[in-house]
Amino acid sequence: MEKIVVLCGGRSAEHEVSIVSARSIIKGLNQAGYKTPVLGIGKDGSSCSPGETEQAIGLPAGALLEYPETSSWIAWLSSLSADNCLVFPVLHGPYGEDGTVQGVLELLDLPYIGAGVCGSAVAMNKIHTKQILESQGLPVLPWIGLTHHSFEKGMIPEISAGRGFEYPVFVKPANMGSSVGISRVDNREGLVSALRKAFRYDEHVLVEKGINAREIEISVLGFNPPGISVPGEIIPDGEFYSYEAKYESEASKLVIPAELTAKQLDRIQDLAAESFSALQLEGMARVDFLIDRDDGTIWINEPNTIPGFTDISMYPKLWAASGMPFPELLNALVELARDRKKRRDKLEVDR
Repeated sequence: MEKIVVLCGGRSAEHEVSIVSARSIIKGLNQAGYKTPVLGIGKDGSSCSPGETEQAIGLPAGALLEYPETSSWIAWLSSLSADNCLVFPVLHGPYGEDGTVQGVLELLDLPYIGAGVCGSAVAMNKIHTKQILESQGLPVLPWIGLTHHSFEKGMIPEISAGRGFEYPVFVKPANMGSSVGISRVDNREGLVSALRKAFRYDEHVLVEKGINAREIEISVLGFNPPGISVPGEIIPDGEFYSYEAKYESEASKLVIPAELTAKQLDRIQDLAAESFSALQLEGMARVDFLIDRDDGTIWINEPNTIPGFTDISMYPKLWAASGMPFPELLNALVELARDRKKRRDKLEVDR
């Protein structure tokens, strides 16, 4: 039986979200007939003990019959064979979704689910994503990037009509997901406080024009060309879809499928495919959009290369609404990982 090694936890503020996603994925993979060794990675970067991982994921004691006997999960992965296993990195945020773990898996010559090193690294960085999408003529909101070094030197972005936008703005760590570290800001005093908060999570921060928007999400699956799901709409509990609104509030709502005109639907699905290609993504991604309630303009917000797989997560829900149930979705992701390994194995390494 082929093994799907599930990597979860990790060195990220999204550690807990990763654990919840892993719980759903393990259950689905088991139902699909796969053996699923689980590798829990602690916030210090070392392997969690079997007991810690079982407790975090909600598995019964003694469930993890195959587990590394070393604190180095990388050393354990190096003992595996690509002939009978592949890896599912369920690691949201830095040190997992940003190309770092993908690079390790490439060096170990192990097949894995999700985007490759380049796509993962670029899509994780909101500033690089904006730059690439803009270069392809794709619609992104006006924005300014700022480094922690410049902020410490007293540089505060000028928010004015002359820079292309005014308050309100959103301040976001460039390399973070699950809305961690994000703030909505209405004035300069709030901007300084929001920048301090965002710089707790990253050395690079994005300041973006705020609009009165509908939040639309699309799931993407495959490679050249990818499949595109029906869209869903987030109706958050609060001013925007914050971490609390996502994972702690029961008042936020998901509307699937989103109520869009045929023209809006075509436009969003086309943009999802175009951005997926422009960022060199493959396997899976959720692409998030904003629709301006005032003038109807559609903007690409950001891609997520390891989207959530929790009970409330849009990625699997959108595919289920598109006619692909969870076990079938997981099987498709496994097949895509196998196919990429076969393609890469055909590449020549000698001149």
